[in-house]
Amino acid sequence: MRDIMGMMGKVKEMQAKMEKMQAEIADIRAEGKAGGGLVTVTVNGKSQMLSLKIDPSLFKEDDVEILEDLIVAANKDAQEKAEALAAEKTRELTAGLPIPPGFKLPF
Repeated sequence: MRDIMGMMGKVKEMQAKMEKMQAEIADIRAEGKAGGGLVTVTVNGKSQMLSLKIDPSLFKEDDVEILEDLIVAANKDAQEKAEALAAEKTRELTAGLPIPPGFKLPF
């Protein structure tokens, strides 16, 4: 019976750590740039775009397609950085746990 109680305590501890990690990941801010900094996108740890900055020199009627491509590229750059930061936090939390390769946290 003592083993079950100890295991339940560890499960609750892990659950609290997971909740804390998810909150920390949600608070991550990553900035992606494209076009040498002409377009900047900021996303959070959930890959939601929070802000978009565009250099005024890009506001030319003929350059709309270029601008659209730069926005997509900056957003992708920011999302990749946010995912890398989230993966790092997850690795810190799960260090030493027997988690199968390829298993993604948080769920």
